Amino acid sequence: MARRRVLLYLKPFDVYPPRPLSGASSLTFPPPPPPPRAANPKILSYLDDRCRVHKDTINLCKSILQRKPLDWISVQRNHLTNPIRDVDLVITVGGDGTLLRASHFLDSSIPILGVNSDPTCSDEVDELTEEFDARRSTGYLCAATAWNFEQILDATLAGSRHYSELSRISVKLNGSQLLTYALNDILVSHPCPASVSRFSLRKRSNGETSRLINSRSSGLRVATATGSTAAMLSAGGFMMPISSRELQYMIREPISPTDADKPLLHGLVKQEQHMLVVWYNQEGAVYIDGSHVTYPIQHGDTLEISSDAPVLKVILPEYLLKQASL
Repeated sequence: MARRRVLLYLKPFDVYPPRPLSGASSLTFPPPPPPPRAANPKILSYLDDRCRVHKDTINLCKSILQRKPLDWISVQRNHLTNPIRDVDLVITVGGDGTLLRASHFLDSSIPILGVNSDPTCSDEVDELTEEFDARRSTGYLCAATAWNFEQILDATLAGSRHYSELSRISVKLNGSQLLTYALNDILVSHPCPASVSRFSLRKRSNGETSRLINSRSSGLRVATATGSTAAMLSAGGFMMPISSRELQYMIREPISPTDADKPLLHGLVKQEQHMLVVWYNQEGAVYIDGSHVTYPIQHGDTLEISSDAPVLKVILPEYLLKQASL
């Protein structure tokens, strides 16, 4: 039997602020000024510990993989630019952002397992709550942590831990398919948050077309069921069953909407529907799962948004598995 192939996809260390080297000499005179640092030593200690915990989790995952009958390689997420192929499993080590970034390189054939490398410590949050936000990685989609990674990995390899198929968002720009599918959400807006976004939208299905909405607002957000617990929920949306194939949309901060438009500013795009958006600003952007993947748009461009995208196979945490079975 052929050995299974695994890609270990890692959150890099450069997301943590560097500490100046103690006692380091400089070849220049006078020495360059030190970079501005946070004044609170507890914040510095907290950041150092986050980096250490992340590094320890990476080393643990590598040591466990080394003991298994697997062929595996590791890559930092900012070093990967091509689609992921020729592996049987992708393991991400970081948080939800790292899993989202990896999903952009995957089709529907390769499952993904997330390891939350730096989970929030409730005691730490309680201790520091009056000083700063000490929450760490949420890891909503991550099935494993350092504590149970080997157990979850063994169950996945043995076939007793199954993947779930999560819906994604497809976007066509002027009829051409964008190469990146969104797992969480997309945001269509002016690149300057202080500027008004001008666009129109309507839904279509089987030849039927909804009424046209002309919007001046802060933009349009469209979320999957997975993304309905993130920015969409914070903006007043609702949680959807994670197995849903529908999309939820919301026009952000609409300016003087008409009474007829108000019921249509927030709703669902059914699985058989697609949403047509026409952009009317000189410049704009489509943001895919945050700010890392963007596509520029300009006046007159048309977007077609739907759930007609390859699903993503994800090994989900237990609590999400229970939700999906309801």
